[in-house]
Amino acid sequence: MPSFPAPGRFISRVTASPQMLPTASPPMAATGERLVLFEREEAIKAICSAYANTQAGKGRLVVIQGEAGIGKTSLIQHVCTAIGAASDVHWGWNDPFSTPRPLGALQDILATLDSELGEMVAKGSPQDAIFASLLKRLMRLLSPTILVIEDLHWADQATLDLIRFLGRRISLLRVLVIVTIRSGELEHEHAVNKVLGDLPSAVRLVLPALSEAAVTALAGHPEKGEAIYRATLGNPFFVTELLADGMGATGQPPASVRDAVMARWSRLPAPLRDFLDLFSLLPSGATRAFVEALAGTAGEHLAEECLERGLLRSDEKGVLIFRHELARQATEDRLSPVVRREFHIRIARVLAELPQAQTDTTLMAQRLHHLTLSGDAQAVLALGPSLAARAAAMGAHQQAANYLREAIRHVALASPDIAAQLYENWAHETFLASVGAPEETIEAYKQAITLWRSLGRIDKVGLNLCRLARLHWRHGETDRAFHYTEQAVGELEVLPPSAELALAFSTRSQFLMLQDRFEDAIAWGRRAIELSDELGRAEIRAHALNNVGTALMITRGPDGDKLLEESLSIALDHGFHDHASRGYTNYSECLMIERAFDAADALMAEGIAFCARHDLDSATHYLLGHQAQLRMEQGRFHEAETIANRVVQKPSLPRVMRLPALSVLGRVHARLGVAGALDLLQRALEEGLSTGEPQRIIPVRLSLTELAWLRDDRSGAEAQIQALDAFRVPELSGWDLGELLVWRRRCGLPIPSGLVTDALPGPRLAELQGDEAGASRIWQLLKQPYEAALVLMHSGGSSLPQAIAILDDLGAKPAAALARRRAQQAGLTRGVPKAPRGPYASARRHPLGLTASEQKVLSLLVQGLSNKEIALHCSRSLRTIEHQVSSVLAKFNASNRMEVLLRVTNEPYLQGGE
Repeated sequence: MPSFPAPGRFISRVTASPQMLPTASPPMAATGERLVLFEREEAIKAICSAYANTQAGKGRLVVIQGEAGIGKTSLIQHVCTAIGAASDVHWGWNDPFSTPRPLGALQDILATLDSELGEMVAKGSPQDAIFASLLKRLMRLLSPTILVIEDLHWADQATLDLIRFLGRRISLLRVLVIVTIRSGELEHEHAVNKVLGDLPSAVRLVLPALSEAAVTALAGHPEKGEAIYRATLGNPFFVTELLADGMGATGQPPASVRDAVMARWSRLPAPLRDFLDLFSLLPSGATRAFVEALAGTAGEHLAEECLERGLLRSDEKGVLIFRHELARQATEDRLSPVVRREFHIRIARVLAELPQAQTDTTLMAQRLHHLTLSGDAQAVLALGPSLAARAAAMGAHQQAANYLREAIRHVALASPDIAAQLYENWAHETFLASVGAPEETIEAYKQAITLWRSLGRIDKVGLNLCRLARLHWRHGETDRAFHYTEQAVGELEVLPPSAELALAFSTRSQFLMLQDRFEDAIAWGRRAIELSDELGRAEIRAHALNNVGTALMITRGPDGDKLLEESLSIALDHGFHDHASRGYTNYSECLMIERAFDAADALMAEGIAFCARHDLDSATHYLLGHQAQLRMEQGRFHEAETIANRVVQKPSLPRVMRLPALSVLGRVHARLGVAGALDLLQRALEEGLSTGEPQRIIPVRLSLTELAWLRDDRSGAEAQIQALDAFRVPELSGWDLGELLVWRRRCGLPIPSGLVTDALPGPRLAELQGDEAGASRIWQLLKQPYEAALVLMHSGGSSLPQAIAILDDLGAKPAAALARRRAQQAGLTRGVPKAPRGPYASARRHPLGLTASEQKVLSLLVQGLSNKEIALHCSRSLRTIEHQVSSVLAKFNASNRMEVLLRVTNEPYLQGGE
């Protein structure tokens, strides 16, 4: 192996310019310790091109993917060495721990990039603050910098969030981010795939195995090369190991390559073999100081000998690691279970004796890994919850659940109070992060309740009953949710006033609000606020303020928005992630009901980013469902379809958290004329009916009414209207009641007498009063063009051409076809626009109607290319590109490129042409 420069930098006597960067690499033979870089010319060219863009201030994200041993790290090292002094290079690693280190790769990078920022991570500072500080640090860079993040497939959720965070801003930085992924570790649903799916502009490089010709060139003899190729199928690691061991001519199959590695090990002196056996249980390697603590005074000498023999290498921070990860795995696999356990005990003991063992989260995570594998149940029971608490405070709720799961495996050895707390905490973290089977979470809550009851802790019983109620509500089991809430109130009311009683009052208020029993919700919510204030419990106040504020906003009561703002502010200030997610959801939904679309849009975008950043998976997708509804109301049907599809297709999402998106998808498909709309809406109605909540039922029945009307199915529309008539008027919001009455009028049904309609929303009231033109104008002011078109369509006459033009523009084919039939029946064909043949297929699929050429221009625009550079890349004239860029800006309703970039950053699917 080559000797490497000082940590963090590759030093050269020559400063590379874009013209000097290598575009290809000559084959490098496996002579001595030289790198093997056959058949990597295109990959080298792509990385160097990305670096040239970085030099120009337009950073890039490069993803290098391939099987283990394919040469991903060697490729990066070669390119970085060729680039020379023009680059600062900082490396970070993800390790195959049973529970990954939170932001482990970033901690490695910051050791050479910014020690102060590294201390923030080590201390467990909030993720938002860490990312913001990192961005500021990177924005101050004067020279191009390379960040290498190895083995992303082993990363924790926070590191994946970091990749998404940097990837969306990378084109504004002088930073080249290179990540490596081991192909065999990625399943279809792996989180890494979702992150990379959100970053379509990333440069993706998949490294293939070596060809037989390359292997033959390395072997130096045709017959020998053919035998090695048969045995290795061109995996560079296997090839080089066989050649290094002198066994290349044996023609061993791939399974025996591992035997060849072990054969080489077997010929080493016994002290070296023992040292490597112990070292193989350190996936992230070790510092020289730790090696000495672990292996005694001879440790440093043994490490040096391993380095000289090429068995180990020293990374850019001076950490010793195996030369190849596969060699480490092969060494570990040969250990007996007894020896392996003894080694894990030994490593965990040394970690516990380090000075920073109780404060450094990385060391604590490493220690938990070894304690878990050593079978030290009591130590895992002690350390797991501590690490989980730190992770939860940082918003890494999925990580917290994983730490607690390790501890809960040994719950039988815990005392009743510790076991009860373990069950409680694990259930809560799995609820927040939506990990694991819901049945397991329910059972954990019940175990906690049983144990707390046996200990006489009725306060804890009440707390877990309230949490269990929320879990059942998410799964559409409203009756059970009410049952557990009432049980909690009943058991806690006989005790002195407590925070748990205040939470029970607030939980009751929440479910009453969800059932549209707003007066009762406000009354119980105010009781919860009063009691939480007496006890000084800000968390419960935030929860209760949300319930009361939502109920007041929906009923147009005073100061509802102020209460919701206060609730969200308290949650954000105190790090109450769960309550903040409710604040974003309910406040933005209320703003949407009031048709304050711009404010709702901004709040939703902020909330989605917050929930995703803090592992609140269900809350993220619930908000996405409401964002899809907002897009639908705005007439942005393709965007609504794309967002809703993303939610509906997610497996194992709780019923209630999926319902908004499912309802939107059905209605959007009805408006676009997509097959299967009726099935989607019937499924949404069935699931909505199971909740008993009017907000899950009324909109779906209104959608089914509209679908029947579009199909000229009068009886079907009347059946849905009759079902809606069964709701009491107080259960119908002004908008819902107005829509119901309008559908009665459009279907020729009488308006029930005695209804007070003066308080209905303006456009609905205007239509009911026969002022279709006025109603349409109001809808246009509210930026709801579809509703405006339906009003004009119903008014008939000279308004039909205008209605048809709007519907054609929206792609609302069923309504446009119905309007044309009505125009033909009325003999009003003059002035009616011809039915469009439609734009290109790519434009119909894209949420904003971009053609294939425009999507290509958008992709290059987002990468930071100028019009001239785009013209050269696409082999088009500058004038043509200028027209296409102007068209893209117009379809984005953007005044400049930065607005387009920010839009794509928040809604990455807009770049994919879905």
